[in-house]
Amino acid sequence: MPSLTLDSALDTFSQRFATSARYSREGSESIPGGYSRSSFNFGPHAIFVERGEGARIETVDGHSMLDLNNNFTVNVLGHDHPAIREALLAAIPSGISFGNPGLLEGRLAEILIERVPSVERVQFSCSATESCMSAIRVARGFTGRTRYAKFEGGYHGFSDVLHISSHAGPDDDCGSDTDPKPVPDSGGIPANDVANVVMLPQNDWESCERILRANAADLACLILELQSGAGGLVALDRDFVARLRELTSELGILLIFDETISLRAGYHGAQGLYGVTPDLTVMGKMIGGGMPLGALGGSAEVMGALESGAVSISGTHHGHKLALAAGIACMETMDRAAFDRLNACAGRVMSEVNGWAASRGVPFAVYGAGYSHLSYGYFTGPEREARSHRDYWRLVDGERTQTISLELANRGIFPVHRGEFSLSLPMSDDDISEIVATFTGVVADLAG
Repeated sequence: MPSLTLDSALDTFSQRFATSARYSREGSESIPGGYSRSSFNFGPHAIFVERGEGARIETVDGHSMLDLNNNFTVNVLGHDHPAIREALLAAIPSGISFGNPGLLEGRLAEILIERVPSVERVQFSCSATESCMSAIRVARGFTGRTRYAKFEGGYHGFSDVLHISSHAGPDDDCGSDTDPKPVPDSGGIPANDVANVVMLPQNDWESCERILRANAADLACLILELQSGAGGLVALDRDFVARLRELTSELGILLIFDETISLRAGYHGAQGLYGVTPDLTVMGKMIGGGMPLGALGGSAEVMGALESGAVSISGTHHGHKLALAAGIACMETMDRAAFDRLNACAGRVMSEVNGWAASRGVPFAVYGAGYSHLSYGYFTGPEREARSHRDYWRLVDGERTQTISLELANRGIFPVHRGEFSLSLPMSDDDISEIVATFTGVVADLAG
């Protein structure tokens, strides 16, 4: 019989993080839900943090935890990295906010243009959500078309325009496997916004070609993640993406890669690994070094819609000085050797955990495209990786996976609650060993 169940994990969590529970209750008196970001929820409530250093965080409950959440992949350099700290301290004395441009914006733009193969021009915003919104507007302005296509399970921010079918589930009225229907991910999203979306199934070429050709006259763009970040980490096949590039070019549909998360895949982002050049690229998370920053980049021709004034996008804090300073420090620190080390650590976790599970016949796996943002799941059958968002519904045992997440937190490892984690550069070989040992120990107790 298993020694670990969802109820036992919840009981331990409630005792171990009782102070966080109290702060959640007190916070709800002034903030809906207790905090301004619902994704902080980890089981019954969020875990409140006092400080972070390197690869670890210290909670208000008095626990030191190895951080595998890293603010949902943002903190690729961990916490309080000296390069970022020094960059911010150097920038503050000369002022933090102006109604004028500064030199830092051009420097970070040059770094992104050098790194990301498709990018010739860059415009900054405060978040990737804003830059995804900008990408849709630029595509509409450039093509003169209104609708856009996306993949079921793809997350591109919480705006009305894009917060659609990112978390569609088996209980939603979302159509068939080969003809998915768009469904809003929240109340308050107008029906007109939903109607403007053409939904596609991941890694199904025949269905995607049929749907795109049928709607081509109205489609401004196709936006996609090369590896989805919220709908159960699904990596698109390289041949599939290459064929999408050919088809969208043929049909006059702009191709947008949302590399908010996958930019951490390598020195040239995930698109460098795929060898496919999109028309526009959305960037975020790591490019701000922990500060709020998003960016839209693309070809000079398409981004020219912003320069000509045909498309207008501007915000008070777009290209904020402190975010740019932190972003430059982060991107300069993340050189080729840093990416190689992170990816090697991710490969070690996958190899050792999956090897352990396979040798014991335990239906558990760590999976992903092999770079430092990975997913894990307790599976219902012999398949060990989801190739589509709907595969994730069918293959992953949600209750057992949630039990693993809670128990990892109970044992000092802090992942993303839904079954994801990301590594950070300060992690040592001993930290990687701790990750492997904790995962295998938790799963062994769950499997019995």
